[in-house]
Amino acid sequence: MSEEVTFMRYIIFFDLPVTTEEKRKAANQFRLFLKKDGYQMLQLSVYSRILRGRESMQKHFKRIKQHLPKEGAIRALLVTEKQFAQMAILLGERNLQEKKVNQDQMLLF
Repeated sequence: MSEEVTFMRYIIFFDLPVTTEEKRKAANQFRLFLKKDGYQMLQLSVYSRILRGRESMQKHFKRIKQHLPKEGAIRALLVTEKQFAQMAILLGERNLQEKKVNQDQMLLF
């Protein structure tokens, strides 16, 4: 028998200093890394990526650690796809990037 695949969301929250040209460059490089690595912006300084199982989470955790800027605050949160789908939007609307993606659906841009 095959194991059931668990899809999860990795949510990255960051607050990076942009007071100098060097710090702005470092913050932009981190943001560009996230986009290149498959993360999608939920809100300003909040990015998420769908993962397939805990092994994938460990791989991406290591990748993020390799691209950390020298200063700032960065947090990571792992939630199940079911938990992510239950997120309440208090103001505004869901955008295309926030639609639920599971093994039965594919999100195309």
